Amino acid sequence: METKELPFVRDMFDSIAPRYDLLNRLLSLRQDVRWRKKMVSAIAIPDNGRVLDVACGTGDVAMEIRRQKGPRVPVIGIDFSPKMLGLAQEKIRRQTGSGVDLVAGDALALPLKDACLHAVCIAFGIRNIQNKAGALASFYRHLAPGGMLLVLELATPRKGRLRDAYMAYFQKVLPLIGRLFSRHQFAYAYLPESVARFPAPATFMRLMAAAGFKRISCRRLTLGIANLFVGIKQ
Repeated sequence: METKELPFVRDMFDSIAPRYDLLNRLLSLRQDVRWRKKMVSAIAIPDNGRVLDVACGTGDVAMEIRRQKGPRVPVIGIDFSPKMLGLAQEKIRRQTGSGVDLVAGDALALPLKDACLHAVCIAFGIRNIQNKAGALASFYRHLAPGGMLLVLELATPRKGRLRDAYMAYFQKVLPLIGRLFSRHQFAYAYLPESVARFPAPATFMRLMAAAGFKRISCRRLTLGIANLFVGIKQ
């Protein structure tokens, strides 16, 4: 299990795929849309630069890249959940027509040449990868010099009333709503657990540095409910 995502995580995402977009919007009060837009707006690439969206899910980030960066930017989406990719394919066909290539694959064994990408982004996916250091090393290897990595991930706010209210919602209310709409007994109990286990920002930035990234930054979004990490391959 050191080199691949856990099979139960893949099965879980296959199971909740039909309700995934609805629950994302509902449970985040549509903040997930805003966060994705901020991540994509931070991407700096050449006019025809190549972008990889890892753990692309139902294709929201890939389509946002097309909207913001234009049709000349090739976009590749990769995910290990076949049902998520099926939904992404249908959504992309309806909304953007073409310009996004979807691939079933593993973040730790990307089916791409080294140094062929100008940006790699992953939204709400890195916490589901056991070997985070290996994934970061893989992203670094496939980026061209000057390429950038952008990681958007849920976080826990700093101590205070906001944190208390957020944790009560996240640990008690969210799993109930998730089970009601997705009819999956485990998925939305797994979510708060996976966020709680995710490394603190300083620790994750050290993992990025160990993989070779420079000019690493962390931007807190919506009072620290999500973080956007950026690193550059020099």
